[in-house]
Parts: sequence; structure tokens; C-alpha cells
Amino acid sequence: MNLPLIWIGLFTAVSYLVIRSIYRLYFHPLSNFPGPKLAAVTHLYEFYYDVVKGGKFIWEMQRMHDQYGPIVRINPREIHIKDPYYFDPIYTSKGQAKDPYIVRTFATPLSTAATVEHDRHRYRRDLVNPFFSKRSVMGVDYIVQDKVDKVCKRLTQVHERGTVVSLDDLFAALTADVISHYAYGESLGFLDTENLKNEFRDAVASAGLLCHFARFFFVVSMVAETMPALVEWMQPSSKGLWEAKRMIEQMARSSLEKDHEKNANSRKTIFDALCAESVRPEERTVARVRDEAMVVFGAGTETTARVLATGSYYLYRDKPRLEKLRAEIETVMPDSTDHVSLTQLESLPYLTAVINESLRMAHSVTMRLPRISPTPLAYKDYIIPPGTPVSQSVYFMHMDPTLFPNPDSFNPERWLEASSKGERLTKFLVPFSKGSRICLGMNLAYSELYQMFATLVRCFDLEIQTPPESVRITRDFIIGLPDDADYLKVHSLVTNAL
Repeated sequence: MNLPLIWIGLFTAVSYLVIRSIYRLYFHPLSNFPGPKLAAVTHLYEFYYDVVKGGKFIWEMQRMHDQYGPIVRINPREIHIKDPYYFDPIYTSKGQAKDPYIVRTFATPLSTAATVEHDRHRYRRDLVNPFFSKRSVMGVDYIVQDKVDKVCKRLTQVHERGTVVSLDDLFAALTADVISHYAYGESLGFLDTENLKNEFRDAVASAGLLCHFARFFFVVSMVAETMPALVEWMQPSSKGLWEAKRMIEQMARSSLEKDHEKNANSRKTIFDALCAESVRPEERTVARVRDEAMVVFGAGTETTARVLATGSYYLYRDKPRLEKLRAEIETVMPDSTDHVSLTQLESLPYLTAVINESLRMAHSVTMRLPRISPTPLAYKDYIIPPGTPVSQSVYFMHMDPTLFPNPDSFNPERWLEASSKGERLTKFLVPFSKGSRICLGMNLAYSELYQMFATLVRCFDLEIQTPPESVRITRDFIIGLPDDADYLKVHSLVTNAL
């Protein structure tokens, strides 16, 4: 008796899919844009490469551009442009919003990073912006220097023991201790632990492994928020994410209960700003503060740490460049125990070039970050309708051979050569993105990079034990990962403490 109803339901579903496919192919506002027909019809195309094959859609996007040109419709609703000279129109246009489809991947729906609306994003960002200004960062560079000194102590101990050190773990502990001290007022002391156990780094890895599922299945985010224990049981690799969330949630709860007026003379922290009485009541919740802190801690840990690990990997495998940099650093650090101001380090041209090249080669955030403009965008002969998600991969920018010849090669000299010709190559260095959504922690990251690279090169000789495959990016899980690994790994012997 129910059989006809089943057939009616099946016929209705098939008819809907056929009609929707015809609409997307021939009548959709994006129907005149080039790209694979299957990608225009269904998100299953993208699903196959990112979920089934595991973070491989970025390479399929590369193939699409090779076949169809610089502008491609990569799914039914989104345009991707591969043109480094069009990065600014996408990311610096006024009133832009984030794509709600993509921000699901962050697993922090109340954070500034996941805020879609322009005005709400501006309000939330204004709360923490002052802490990341260049002036604020330079005012507390002693925090960074203290953690750098601890790294040096660990490396000296490794040298005395003759054991192998995981540079990526060590640098992640450094950046996690810096950002926790900077944001919360006290370091969580990962550098003081024997095994460098780091919940923030684990959280980034766990979120990456869940990111594509969360993007395609909104229910994943809902279940994760309401029943984290269930997700942890079903996906044991996500344990680090929930451990970090629980830790930060307790920090948020404690900060909200604190009497901030009694601590008026102490250095204000990001938690103080998020929990201040002047903040809108709906923004002063444990969940909101937790989500914001999760992004600040997670992003402040893994991205900068991987730049340090990547730069060290290439630099210590290239003795002439290492010695060239060391000679430059010795001009401001004649003694290996000297502490040098950030301003002095920033004045060193070759150190700056090494940092730029490390940022380019690290491929921290490989996930595309679409922006939605409220007004039409014009690209060559195409008019992109308002409300359309438009993206450009930072990975493609940094590996563009027309800008960076032999892009797979670590070549700091390219930045000096461009500067001597009056070319502003740094315009195309966008690891922190651009515009109103630019990464908050850029100035703090540069402080860590300058101080750690300078001290490391001045004080230690390393022998890299890691093969090239361990730093070769082949998968996109928000951050770039090598094959069959949850982290980018760089292991080394400390052969000399200068």
C-alpha cells in the first residue's frame, strides 16, 4: 500500500535534482563562468577530493586552472581566481563578509575568525585589536625573549645529551607559551615539560582532521558543540581539540568571574578585554570567550611554529646561507648571550629576507578563505555577482613561478634582488591575508620569528635529520600537511652550541 508513496517520493527527489542541475548549469548567475560541469552541478565533486581522498581538492583546483584559465567556478556557488594581481580586490574591498559555508570548518562559531557579518566582526575585532598593535607587541617583547631563552636552554641540554630534538614540537611549545602568557597573563609552561605536550597544537591538528566533514555536514558542528564526548569517542584523533576546549573554557569561566577593577594596575590581557563590564552582555559568555581564545591560542601556536621549523629545515641544510646570516646577526649580537631589540633585528636585511622566504615556504593556511562582496566584482571580461563567495589560495600566490622563479627552492636572495630593483615583492607575500580580516597576530608572529631565528642561528649548529617528504605539503586540512602525518615534522641533532 505504501509502495506508490515510495515511488512518488523517489520521483519527486529525482525531479528536484534534475531541475536543480539544469538551473545550476544554464540559469544560475554563475552559469557563464568556466569550470567542470560536474563541479557546477554538485558539491559532491569537492566532497570526493576533500573528504574521500583526504584534503586533495586544492590540487584539483590547480588542474582546473590549468585547463580553464585564471577564473573558475569550483563548485555550484563559488568562484576561485588564480591571479596574484587580483588578490587585493577580493580581500580588501569594503563591507565584505566571510562565507558561512567555510567558517564551519573552524569549530569555533562564536569567534571573530568565524564571524560572517561585517559589522559584528568589526565590533569583536576592535575588542582585541589594541593588544596586537606593533606598539603593544614591542612593549612586551620581554615575554618573547624569555621563552626564546628557554628554547636555548633546551637545545643546550639536547646538545649535552647528544639526542635528537623535534624542532617542530619545540617551536610549538615556544609559541604556545608566548601566546598563553600574552593573552591570559601567565604562561602554561609547555617549554618546562619533559615531552613538550601541547594541547593547543593537538587542537589544531584535531580540528583539521574534522574540518572537511564539518564543512559538508553542518550537523557535525552541532553534535560537536552539544555532545563533544560522543565525537571524541567516535573520532579518537579529535581528543586534543576537546582537551584544549575544556582547558580554555575553564580559563574563560575564571576570567569572567574575576573582579577586573581590583586588577587595574596590572597589565591588561586579551581575556580582560573580552570579559570587561563594558562588553555587550551577549558577548560576555563562557562560550564566546572560549571560542575567541581557542582561535587566538591555536592560530598563535601552529602557524608561527611551522614557519620557524620550515625556515630552520632549509637554512641548516644550506651552510653558505647559514653562515651569511650568522655573520649578519653577529654585527648586532657580538656575544651569543646578547639580547637585541626587535628594532635592531628588523634592520637586518638578510634576516628579513630569510623570514620572508620562510613565511612563503611554510604554507601554514592552505585552505582557501572566500570573501563575499556586497557589490559586483569585475575580473577581465567577467562580472562576478554580489553575494558570490570568491577566493584565491595563498598557496597558489606563494608558489607562482612568475613571481617566484623556482618556487620550490628556498632562496632568500630573491627578496634582496627585488628590493634592489625597486620591486615590492612583499606585496605578494600574504601569509596573514589582507584587508579588514587580516590575521590579528601578525606583529606578534614577526617578533617571535625575528628573535628566535636570530638567537638560534647565533647560538647553535644543527644537523637536520628529516627527509624532504616530511616538509612537503600534499594535503589541505586548514593547514598544509605532508602525506600520512598529522604534523609537519623537523628533527635535528644539535652539533654545536656556540
